[in-house]
Amino acid sequence: MKRMILCSILMMTLMTVLLGILYPLAMTGISQLLFPRQASGSILCINGKPVGSSLIGQSFPAERYLQGRPSAAGEKGYDGLASGGSNLGPANRHLLESVEKYRLDVEKRELKSDRSPIPTDLVCSSASGLDPHISPAAAYLQIGRVARARGISVDEVRKVIDAHLEIPFLGLIGEPRVNVLMVNMALDSLPWHGILRSER
Repeated sequence: MKRMILCSILMMTLMTVLLGILYPLAMTGISQLLFPRQASGSILCINGKPVGSSLIGQSFPAERYLQGRPSAAGEKGYDGLASGGSNLGPANRHLLESVEKYRLDVEKRELKSDRSPIPTDLVCSSASGLDPHISPAAAYLQIGRVARARGISVDEVRKVIDAHLEIPFLGLIGEPRVNVLMVNMALDSLPWHGILRSER
């Protein structure tokens, strides 16, 4: 009996060291070696100060910035500690009301007078609630507002978005997309005095 207990303790200790300490350290070391930026959180900085991660969405309520997807993560959205979608089905009344509210908000914000379709990613949250990307159509819809708020031309804003258009991997996997934070940082680097960190 003592031998069995001793073997059990030794096996638990060995597995704890192997899988609880050595394996995580090895994976962390390999990822830091092969993918240092991603392993460190893909943090983006302005003047040496972090403003966000290119992998995690955040809120940009100011008129001069591209807006990301709506977020159902946490009470106010974009809460990294409460990542998740709304989990509402397509026939759920609350989901339909939410989509209609976001549609009206987009139409008002973008001064959209026609009834043409609005890109889905501007009225529906993602499964994580922290998606940092929007579709090119969602980005282009916002060009007029951003240009007006910044006092620059529509073409300047379009060039910034086009420069940050991410194409599908190998041209096949995924969809074209635009990283909201990276575009907003690039917009702030134009000859204008906005500071991304101070007035988000």
